[in-house]
Amino acid sequence: MKVGIIGCGAIANIITTSIVPEENGIDIAYFFDKDIERAENLASLAGGVAALDFEEMVDNVDLVLECASPDSVRYFAPEVLKKGKDMIVMSIGAFMDMGFYRDIEKIAKENNAKIHLPSGAIVGLDGIKAVAKFGLKEVNLVTRKSPKSLGKNIDDVEVLFEGKASEAVKEFPLNINVAATISIACQRDIDVKIIVDPNVDRNVHEITAKGDFGEFKTTTMNYPCAANPKTSMLAALSAIRLLKSFNETIRVGM
Repeated sequence: MKVGIIGCGAIANIITTSIVPEENGIDIAYFFDKDIERAENLASLAGGVAALDFEEMVDNVDLVLECASPDSVRYFAPEVLKKGKDMIVMSIGAFMDMGFYRDIEKIAKENNAKIHLPSGAIVGLDGIKAVAKFGLKEVNLVTRKSPKSLGKNIDDVEVLFEGKASEAVKEFPLNINVAATISIACQRDIDVKIIVDPNVDRNVHEITAKGDFGEFKTTTMNYPCAANPKTSMLAALSAIRLLKSFNETIRVGM
């Protein structure tokens, strides 16, 4: 499988350096970024090509992996899918715009393409998907991050946001993909609380789900990427796991 990457920052670096083509049958061959120097640096590291022409990159790969931003998803995803190419999207917050979600789903279906959304920086997504249509009544997310990861200069614990996921992703588009992922998985606009806490050095996500099936709670305490504190290491690792799963004969989980 030949892969092209949009966005050559921290997540792309982790993914690229963790994939061994000879072992996984995955060749990350093309790199595209608005900062051509970043694309060239990562392409040099991986023995790939820094693409100057986005359409040419798409024509020469089987799958495009987006690691850039929600705006990049909105701009590039329609072009990728119209060419019948599959796509992995990391900036899942873009899909909280229901008009865009429906449009992009239609384009993918018409062109026999697939959109893959990794589980990202949380655990327990399989369980949420399993109960989504079977008496799920309540889903809550409490996210706790350091001031640095949120770009804040705050000395005390403070609730920055409390409301629906659709609003959270508008206010924190580069920080709260987790809320979007859960909402899409359970097909509802979940309740979200975002707390900035100078006492934590990890990105903490607490999920509570209740319904006719019972109740479950998960807590994920992720170390942020050294190169980008806004991103959890687990987000990159989930994309790596997804890429490797495409060539597996036996797959565990959904």
